[in-house]
Parts: sequence; C-alpha cells; structure tokens
Amino acid sequence: MDFVPTTIADVIEIRPRRHGDNRGWFAETFKQAALLEHGIDLEFTQDNESFSAPAGTLRGLHYQTDPHAQAKIVRVVRGSILDVAVDIRRTSPTFGQHVAVTLTADAGNQLLVPVGFAHGFCTLEPDVQVAYKVTGAYAPDCERSLRWDDPTIAVDWPDFGPDGPVMSDKDLDAPLLTDQPDLF
Repeated sequence: MDFVPTTIADVIEIRPRRHGDNRGWFAETFKQAALLEHGIDLEFTQDNESFSAPAGTLRGLHYQTDPHAQAKIVRVVRGSILDVAVDIRRTSPTFGQHVAVTLTADAGNQLLVPVGFAHGFCTLEPDVQVAYKVTGAYAPDCERSLRWDDPTIAVDWPDFGPDGPVMSDKDLDAPLLTDQPDLF
C-alpha cells in the first residue's frame, strides 16, 4: 500500500498495490499492520456499503459527534465518486478547509477520513457502489450534517445540471458550518 498525503495532513489517500496476471489482479484493500507502520492507529468496528443509481447523487456532508465520532476509510467498489472531507476541528489550522479526491473502482484508491471531519461524496456516473470501514457504530443521536454547498467551504463539486444533485431531504436541509453547535 502507498500512503499519499493530501493538502490536509490528517486526510490520507491510500493506494493499494494491485498484482495482476492474465486472470486479473489481486490487492490487499485493508491491512492493519500497514496503517500502524504509517502512524495510523485506528480500530475499525463496522463496514458500511452504499449504492447510488443515478449519476449526480450527493451523500453528505455527514459526521458523528462524541462519544460516537467516526474515522472512515472509503473506497469505491463500482464506478467513481468525488470524495470530500471537511475539517471541522475548531482549533485546527485547516478548520473549514476540505480535501476532494476522485476515487474509482478502476484505480482502487481509498481515502482515510479522520475523526473531526465531515464526509460526503457525489457519484460521477450511474450505478456506483461505495464501501467504507468505520471506527464506530452508527449512532442516530450523534449524527450531524453540514450543508453541501456552504460557501465558506467552497467545495468545487461537478456540474449537476439544472436540476442539481440527487439528495435526501435531510442533506438538503443541513445547516451551514457557522451554525454547527457540535463541532470538534
């Protein structure tokens, strides 16, 4: 595995090495020892998976507050996404900044999203399947959302066309960063 830094030090792109031959390829998509070698000491407790049928589906930006905050490793099983992590740690020098990485099933790259970051993604094609490991179980009482188009964060999302992204009502109604009471 290769660990590639992003513009925010704690968010890391992980690139598993693929070993191929005439049958196809093999890759280790998760290896605790490799994470530990790179100073990443996280205990993953749950795997999640989502499927989005239409291109332009936007999920997020989501996070969970303490005591159920989550770190994530996100990867695409089918298709491609623009994956976004927003630093919501109030005392961080990168507070309010984000990292956006294109993840594809073809490339097999992944994104480590640490605790203290809101996370979301949009699908870049139809029929996208995303899998992610998390360090804690889903806790509805700790779940929060951040508005996807918050101008202070200024994520450069792809053009969704005149109808905008396909989103849940909950995500459409998410508050701005400045209106978030439960940040890290």
